[in-house]
Amino acid sequence: MTDFLTTAYPWIKSLHIMAVISWMAGLFYLPRLFVYHVEQSEPGDSRDEVFQVMEQKLQSVIMTPAMIATWIFGLCLVLTPGIVDWGSVWPWTKAAGVLGMSWFHGWLGQRRRELATSERPVNGRQFRLMNEVPTVLMVVIVLSVVVRF
Repeated sequence: MTDFLTTAYPWIKSLHIMAVISWMAGLFYLPRLFVYHVEQSEPGDSRDEVFQVMEQKLQSVIMTPAMIATWIFGLCLVLTPGIVDWGSVWPWTKAAGVLGMSWFHGWLGQRRRELATSERPVNGRQFRLMNEVPTVLMVVIVLSVVVRF
């Protein structure tokens, strides 16, 4: 298995990067959709229904498969011999960032389900603030991997 991972490393890394880009695009866009959803529609109106379809498709067709692919290819990279120095700080800060990103994905899913049932416990301003979470986590993850502190 380790020979396969070593040989396939460039392919796995490429697929991991593509999955991350897709996942991040959704993590940036879904909170923005939520802002427009709560500010420009009322529960049950036609715009509410359009936003619900857009949000559901974004999450189920793009974001969740991309998150799963990110995890699978990322774990394959971690299992490749010689790639990760577990005595360094960077793999732990990256892992914390990825766990935070996964939590945020789940948080967005819960907000989407609330909006689908006409609940609106989060307002547009709060969604705008939460839209910064993936940016902060991305900075932590990228600096961890590239700088390897």
